Amino acid sequence: MTSLTLYFTPGTCAQAVRIALEEAQAPYTLVRVDFASQQQRSPEYLAVNPKGRVPALVTEHGTLTETPALLAYVAQRFADARLAPADPFGFARMQEFHSYLASTVHIAHAHRPRASRWADEPEAQAAMQRKVPANMTECFTLIERHYLGDGPWVLGEQYSVADGYLFTVASWLKSDGVDIAQFPKVHAHSQRMAQRPAVQRALA
Repeated sequence: MTSLTLYFTPGTCAQAVRIALEEAQAPYTLVRVDFASQQQRSPEYLAVNPKGRVPALVTEHGTLTETPALLAYVAQRFADARLAPADPFGFARMQEFHSYLASTVHIAHAHRPRASRWADEPEAQAAMQRKVPANMTECFTLIERHYLGDGPWVLGEQYSVADGYLFTVASWLKSDGVDIAQFPKVHAHSQRMAQRPAVQRALA
């Protein structure tokens, strides 16, 4: 099987894709993109991903970007690993959760380190940054109450690529000034995830 190439930066949502690849025991090559030196803006990387962001996954059919798309691809390509529901409703439910993380939670978080994307004035950026803890708390309150039920994983009893995604985004709470202990289910989920060998390999 052709190896995949994952362009990734530690601490970003690309970590969720790396966890998925490890869980699937997929053959892949890892290429680190150094944000500190603005490597994501280099002509070489923009040729891979014109958005100048991570993750990007190079496959034999072309390059994929956006975390929800990459997670769905890994789950479906390596179906034997059972990293996504096989039924349409279950799969859509997983995608619903991924969409919420990508379109709402990630944006709420990004207003702290990336406020310059939305405003030029320092006072406007500072105002957005002050709002981050409240917005992240609101997001994770919804996740705690609406998405995490009685099962150990996001989708109940079945572990899925959604778990690596939640684990990754939850890891941002501390830097956003939010105590994860406010959310007992999310906190317990993160602790369970940290014990998984695939997660440990992805974080190594």
